[in-house]
Amino acid sequence: MNDKRPNVIIVNVDDLGYADVACYGSEKNETPNIDRLAREGVRFTDFYACSPVCSPSRAGLLTGCYPKRLDFQLFDVYDPSDPEKPKDKFVVLMPGQPEGLNPAEVTIAQLFKKAGYATKAVGKWHVGDQDEFSPLRFGFDSYFGIPYSNDMGLQTPSGIFERMNYTICPLPLMRDDRVVEEEPDMPYVEESYCCEAVNFIRENKDRPFFLYLAHSYVHHPLYVDEEYRKKAGDLFGAAVAAVDRNIGVLVRELEKLGLEENTLIAFTSDNGGDLRSCNKPFRGHKGDTLEGGQRVDCIIKWPAVVKEGRICKEIATNMDFFHTAAEITQTYLDDGVIRDGKSLMRLLTDENARSEYEAFCYYRQNDLEAVRVGDLKLELRSGRLYDLSVDPGEENDVAAQYPEEVAKIRAVAQRYREDLGDDFTGTKGKNCRSKGFVKDFTFRTFKDEDYPNMIALYD
Repeated sequence: MNDKRPNVIIVNVDDLGYADVACYGSEKNETPNIDRLAREGVRFTDFYACSPVCSPSRAGLLTGCYPKRLDFQLFDVYDPSDPEKPKDKFVVLMPGQPEGLNPAEVTIAQLFKKAGYATKAVGKWHVGDQDEFSPLRFGFDSYFGIPYSNDMGLQTPSGIFERMNYTICPLPLMRDDRVVEEEPDMPYVEESYCCEAVNFIRENKDRPFFLYLAHSYVHHPLYVDEEYRKKAGDLFGAAVAAVDRNIGVLVRELEKLGLEENTLIAFTSDNGGDLRSCNKPFRGHKGDTLEGGQRVDCIIKWPAVVKEGRICKEIATNMDFFHTAAEITQTYLDDGVIRDGKSLMRLLTDENARSEYEAFCYYRQNDLEAVRVGDLKLELRSGRLYDLSVDPGEENDVAAQYPEEVAKIRAVAQRYREDLGDDFTGTKGKNCRSKGFVKDFTFRTFKDEDYPNMIALYD
């Protein structure tokens, strides 16, 4: 590996489907800049988000842990006016809530910061919106973005919000811990993310940096500049095109500054796409533990280290970014904390390297629903077994042909239940930690019927 410490950029797209970009099979969306990353780097075919929904997945990426280990799979929903008792539960964090990523957890940004890197988070955060859970408390020097999903503002509430009778407040755009705009227009926000990223790269061109760029696209509601829409032909394709264009801007800036050779760029999604996306050849979508809910794109380009044009078919996950950072920075942790990811360095540098995962666990909320060992995936409740190497769509049950393998995977699943827990079987994990909680919590913004907020015409 090059003696000079590399710059690292992780681009985490929201709700991007497996086949929403051309190099992963899209027949609809043109993504020349993302495709270029794939041609010049390594494209993973069996890369997983550690959860099929956003808050848990992002916590796993930041910490290198299964969200279940962090108690970050299901969240209580409180009314700030009555903070003593939760009124409901939800699968992701809602605005103005007391829960978030435990401040005791070490994040990938803290590894880089400890190694002397400049660090910045841009975009969607969604692991806690109180000051105690701010990116600035987890190793980022600065932050610019929206602290949760872009559908959690004054747009027409979904049925979920209505069911919970949840208070809806203006969507906050934040710089560090300060709200700088309410209900910002999303085309402006996405372009601002790109500008923030470019300025950060320019400001730190003479020192190593870590940039975490988490797009609000392509999560609904979508509102995209008309020029993208004219070229793409539809709203969703326009959002994909905007993400692709921003990738091109980042790469061009690295080239201009002479930084491209020793910059690692990782491109991925926080979970599978929703019903508007294309997750082919998989069944399922966001929220599912079918492959379409958790198998996602991952492309890594690093010219100084990674041979171009490679395809890696080994199991890897977004939890692995943490451990890769630890190896890159030689920030080896001896804190005794159990973590679940693996370093990607061997897979990046050795074409013959094999995955270090004994198994991959598919958790939906606090239930262990499936386990993959090698190419075989077992649905634990139904007992259906799929050979993903020939049946990625999970259509043909081969359990009767491989009874010994079913028994082996069930034994593996039981070990993970004892380690991480499983509500469905009533198993309490031995090695789980608690999420963060603050007593004094409040919304970042407050609804004022007399304030002239602009509500954009979202989809």
